[in-house]
Amino acid sequence: MVSRVIPVEEFDLVIFGGTGDLARRKILPGLFRRFLSGQMPSGSRIIGAARSDLDTDGYRQMIRAAIAEFGGVEKSDTKIEEFLAQLHYIPVDAKGEAGWKELHDLIRFEVVNAFYFSVAPSLFGDLAERLHTFNIADNDSRVVVEKPFGRDLATAQELNDTLAEHFNETQIYRIDHYLGKETVQNLMAVRFGNMLFEPLWNNHYVDHIQITVAETVGVGGRGAYYDKSGAMRDMVQNHLMQLLCLIAMEAPSQFDADAVRDEKLKVIRALQGVEPHHIVRGQYDAKGDKASYRQDAEDPKSFTESFIALRCEIANWRWAGVPFYMRTGKKLKARSSEITVVFKDLGHSIFPGDEKRHRNILSIQLQPNEGIQLQVTIKEPGPGGMRLIDVPLDMTFADALGLDADDSPDAYERLIMDVMRGNQTLFMRGDEVEAAWAWTDPIIEGWKARSDVPKLYDQGSSGPEDAMALMHREDRRWRDIKE
Repeated sequence: MVSRVIPVEEFDLVIFGGTGDLARRKILPGLFRRFLSGQMPSGSRIIGAARSDLDTDGYRQMIRAAIAEFGGVEKSDTKIEEFLAQLHYIPVDAKGEAGWKELHDLIRFEVVNAFYFSVAPSLFGDLAERLHTFNIADNDSRVVVEKPFGRDLATAQELNDTLAEHFNETQIYRIDHYLGKETVQNLMAVRFGNMLFEPLWNNHYVDHIQITVAETVGVGGRGAYYDKSGAMRDMVQNHLMQLLCLIAMEAPSQFDADAVRDEKLKVIRALQGVEPHHIVRGQYDAKGDKASYRQDAEDPKSFTESFIALRCEIANWRWAGVPFYMRTGKKLKARSSEITVVFKDLGHSIFPGDEKRHRNILSIQLQPNEGIQLQVTIKEPGPGGMRLIDVPLDMTFADALGLDADDSPDAYERLIMDVMRGNQTLFMRGDEVEAAWAWTDPIIEGWKARSDVPKLYDQGSSGPEDAMALMHREDRRWRDIKE
């Protein structure tokens, strides 16, 4: 099956922080893949802007090396040369005057203009102010901002106010790459495109829901940064919260940006506070010659969590009484992101001698292999009575749809193309971000007030034992973390 590629309109994309890690690892290699697919028009231009004293030729050589290292494609030199010819570079001082007139003179105002703030949030205000002072951005321009969207409610509100001074909400694209994953978008298709699931998607039939995002890597070179955020701020408040919203939201009146985001906002506002005994925080311990979290963070007294598991509930008619379990952590046994909907037991089994608990389980795998699996109960083949077993109905996208993983756009590619289309459906709105922080802040303040110390856990495990007990005491089990 060949996916249909629909080209976007011709554009000029300015990447502030164009020499940075994100630009070299994700943004530019992703745009190259969109160029190869025919989705990025040949007349479009990408303008790198940063403090580095480079010229355009030097920048093109830098991006050539980045594509070779991170592009994930092997194409002819001709195609790479065609793409690099669309790149330009201007040294810009985010807090001064240098480079801004040159940037104004380079921009074409007759095509779609977008500005990617791939820089620290502290520079957002300076960039936004100068884009308007030098008449580079107008009411049709689009601005893309990366997380973190603040570190608490107060800073999120300050950041939103800063952006609102210069841009309308319809111009602001807060990018969360998790929302660009194929399977995340398929959550809405599964829920609202199939009669099979919607009648069962409520507290009458669902026992509980699990959301797991497990990583095998530690904090590594990000230790100093990560130690100021932790798993709650870095993952739960944004990535896991967005997954929870998509799995729990009501059907929007139509599939457009504000209708979808209105329903997500309702879910966040309906989230109840989390009791202390429903939270487990952890730090990975040293193992052999592998450093502990505190060693990686270079803080022997750090109380920052590299793992968190929690139980929460949504106070509305659909989900009242259904627990939502979320967990995420570093240095775990496998790299895996999965949403699992566990349906309730049958009220009565008609099969004699069958004492095993049989449950239908819908598993939505986000990474590393995107796909959907539904566990159903069938008769075990062979003679000798009615023996029941649970088997998966498996739909791994690469197999079921004949997709080549190398040809499937990654999250950043898809989201950047949505920016050029002016489609904000998969981007967070300002009130959505603030509502998420309003729920998160009391949880963080609570464990600080209690001086909670994270539990140590072994590298390569599933996290602290207390996280297992979080579910065991309610006669439930976490799904095994596996690739």
